[in-house]
Amino acid sequence: MTRLFRVSDAGLLESKRKPLDFEKRIQDWVENDLTLIGVEGIILGREVRTAQGKRIDLLAMDEDGNLIIVELKRDKSARDIVSQVLDYASWVCKLTTNEIYEIVQQCLGRSLAETYRDRFSKATPETLNATHQMIVVASEVDEQSKRIIEYLSEEHDVGINASFFNIFGAEGQEWLTTDSLLNQEQVKERSVKKARAPWSGLYYVTGGSQEDRPWEELRDYGFFTANGGRIYSDKLDNLEVGAPIFYYQKGNGYLGYGRVTTPKMLASEFTVANGERLVDKLPVPYLTDAADDPDNASYVVGVDWKNTVDRHAAQTFSGIFANQNVVCKIYDQETADFLRRKFNVSGNDEPS
Repeated sequence: MTRLFRVSDAGLLESKRKPLDFEKRIQDWVENDLTLIGVEGIILGREVRTAQGKRIDLLAMDEDGNLIIVELKRDKSARDIVSQVLDYASWVCKLTTNEIYEIVQQCLGRSLAETYRDRFSKATPETLNATHQMIVVASEVDEQSKRIIEYLSEEHDVGINASFFNIFGAEGQEWLTTDSLLNQEQVKERSVKKARAPWSGLYYVTGGSQEDRPWEELRDYGFFTANGGRIYSDKLDNLEVGAPIFYYQKGNGYLGYGRVTTPKMLASEFTVANGERLVDKLPVPYLTDAADDPDNASYVVGVDWKNTVDRHAAQTFSGIFANQNVVCKIYDQETADFLRRKFNVSGNDEPS
């Protein structure tokens, strides 16, 4: 069980855990920031009415067009909450593209195309609702619920997870902690693997635009970085040493192919080839800002960039795979074949 203390000169002051008795506040927080439950997406509607007259607390969509059901546990039993989200899912899975557009227009008063473009800066995917996920939000989940959720997700690839919200209070102040029963990225992976092509074995990474992270710096000093919060920097945990990555520059194209050479570490701890600290050789804000804050500091992995091009010779084509995720797997076969060809990734350098 999580315990929270405030550090003071007089010692440790323990904050008292509060019950999850104000669902509307939690619902508001999640609606305003889906990353609290490990999701990067958009809200399609709140209290969305199903064909059976039930109401889904929040209905969301990720960048790939997959739907996400978010339901607060409140005082429901283990059997009731799992049964409820599965019932919602039986309705959501049959929603057509037109029905999804109608739900958004009715709930938000604006089109899905506008809502999606505002968040992801591109057109809505042609295929929507290829798969879906369910997330139960609770202060805690009993062992029966955990077993059911783990069984459905890990054994049967059902996209279901639980997100824990704990609120603590002391001296008139409140703090919120969040956690998940299962890794949400892995839950998503399992839920979508039947709805798309096999993984190519290659990884996509992006640092944004040239203004955000100059390509020449990443290439010349042999690293890739992410910062701005755990939701971004934790993506680097998906890159094991030896992982094959292709770097994509926002608004430009693919610039390099390389292999990861080090596990994730703080930028302040990373050293370049001559043994000097990266932040001493390259004291730039995207590496040095919030250095004393582990949650928001910059993290890096080392990269042996094997084949690269200048940013003015970026490799791309109409419809090439690209998105705003810091790190993700490349499933699009056309993109994988194109990148292997353009960056001379031979059979001898294929991922094991």
